[in-house]
Amino acid sequence: MSDPGRTAILRAARKAFARGPYDAVTLREVAADAGVSAALIVKHFGGKEALFERVADFSEAAQLLLQAPNERLGEHAVRTLVEYRRANDQDLLVRVVFAAGKGDERALIREHFRDQVTRAVAARLTGPDAELRAGLITAQLLGLGALLAIDKSGPISTATPETIAALYAPGIQDLIH
Repeated sequence: MSDPGRTAILRAARKAFARGPYDAVTLREVAADAGVSAALIVKHFGGKEALFERVADFSEAAQLLLQAPNERLGEHAVRTLVEYRRANDQDLLVRVVFAAGKGDERALIREHFRDQVTRAVAARLTGPDAELRAGLITAQLLGLGALLAIDKSGPISTATPETIAALYAPGIQDLIH
């Protein structure tokens, strides 16, 4: 998704759907925040329902985070999260945190996250408590994503992805084995 218009639309839509219920979000509001026309949103996504479905979809995030063998999965997931944030100025997972409120659409976002991320991680794990460990792994990745979003000038903002992975990934890797 290298098209800056699509990226701006998705970023604006994530904010809009996080701030209010589905019924209150308008394509005009999203378009204004993205600096594009509502017609461009329709061209790229087909309408509000399809745009919401795209915002609620975590399959790309799961695919990117899980593209390594289990022996290197913790390190790969951490590096991918850091590198994606820095390259795209957005996080792969943190938007699910904004779905903590009430409403059918927020429940759908949480359901997609559980199905597409947490359960995908659990499917990779062997041994006891795979679902619990998968939840703890995704919680650690969410925490890292939140810190990367918040700490724009602290030590994590200047640390290399390799350094962050070396320090953070072992805790995740312990949960994988």
